[in-house]
Amino acid sequence: MKPNFLVVGAPRSGTTTLYEGLAQHPEIYMSPRKEPWFSELTGEYGPWLGPRDGQPVASWPEYEELFSGANGAKAVGEASTLYLAAPEAPLRIKQSLPDARLICILRNPVDRAYSNFLEHVQEGRETEFDFRRAVEAEDERLRKKWAPSWAYTGLGYYGEQLARYFAEFPREQMLVLLYEDLKDDRVGVYTRMFSFLGVHPGIIPVLPQRINENSGIPKNQFVHVLLTHPNPVRQALRSVLTDRQRKSVRSWLLHHTLQRPHLDLELRVELTERFRDDILRTADLIGRDLSGWLAPRQ
Repeated sequence: MKPNFLVVGAPRSGTTTLYEGLAQHPEIYMSPRKEPWFSELTGEYGPWLGPRDGQPVASWPEYEELFSGANGAKAVGEASTLYLAAPEAPLRIKQSLPDARLICILRNPVDRAYSNFLEHVQEGRETEFDFRRAVEAEDERLRKKWAPSWAYTGLGYYGEQLARYFAEFPREQMLVLLYEDLKDDRVGVYTRMFSFLGVHPGIIPVLPQRINENSGIPKNQFVHVLLTHPNPVRQALRSVLTDRQRKSVRSWLLHHTLQRPHLDLELRVELTERFRDDILRTADLIGRDLSGWLAPRQ
């Protein structure tokens, strides 16, 4: 079975919150694996060689198996945040899933990049704790075949990315949301998504209020390694706690053992100027006021 809708990005913009809310709707089936990054839809083929990089689904049988439990659901989907930025994805999706509805959610590209960086640090994958140096390393890392998720700034050129999708799909097949929408009116966002997908719009998912909370710089490296790397302590907890309990405890501990330093204002200004033209292009494409993204702030 194939999906009839996709959440295509952008990463670190609230896509996990969208995915979890969509999965709670009784008429919707979401792939149990978030981020299949199906190679046939992206044109991006692994293996990715960066630290603990996830690997893309590589074949149609493997991809269709993700939806084997759909059991007649009205809307069947998955969420792969790299589809938005992958240059070949719009045409490939049109060829393989021409009637698919597409959902994307956008976040201030500077905030998105910094959150992406902090997530990799939190996961113990990013060894460079200086964001500027991590940004400067992007091109070299991609040349070494690290996953596209290491393109902290490269993933944020939404105007360029959306233009490719709008060239292939009619506007009525695409729903573009903003991170601010999700923060300010979560119920409204789900109502819009459910209506867009043709399912009952009155379902209100039960989700945590915080979005992207567990990312940051570790206060204590030893404790952080215990929480993020395989070790005997984590293995022992598997025998006494359920998966849900372990995730809850881990989430609470991460939230209280990470510090979230502000992005250096000088670097924020530099990156905002780097994105300026594309932000203006994005605003024009989606008909939204994005001037707040252009105002440097601490």
